Amino acid sequence: MPELSQDAERVRAPLPFGVAEVTGPSMVPTLHHGDRLLVHYGARVRRGDVIVLRHPFQQDLLVVKRAAERRDGGWWVLGDNAYAGGDSTDYGVVPDELVLGRVRFRYRPRSAGRRSPLSLLLRALTSVRPVLSGRSASRRLRAR
Repeated sequence: MPELSQDAERVRAPLPFGVAEVTGPSMVPTLHHGDRLLVHYGARVRRGDVIVLRHPFQQDLLVVKRAAERRDGGWWVLGDNAYAGGDSTDYGVVPDELVLGRVRFRYRPRSAGRRSPLSLLLRALTSVRPVLSGRSASRRLRAR
């Protein structure tokens, strides 16, 4: 169920950006366990954005979900992995004050065993990607 490591909380900084680490399967195939995220705190959220929020029942826990639709009182959020659970189907609408920011980029940390020039080049080409709105590989969001 947890989506982000506990040290993902943003420290009051002059820039509204922070780094978070994914620690669960609910956003597969968009995000994987161990991915790092560049989060834009306080950014405007639109339908289809991948967002970071406080869990409604356990507010010391941060989660990452996709903003599926705007409803009265907040956002209906879904994970891209329908089988993982832990989204608005379990806890309902997430109030606006619990939404912390929008995910801008995903990057994967370097593997310890890969050191050849080809593997370094492939990593450079594939490890950093923007997380775009409405570009979910999940049919769950598109079926609405």
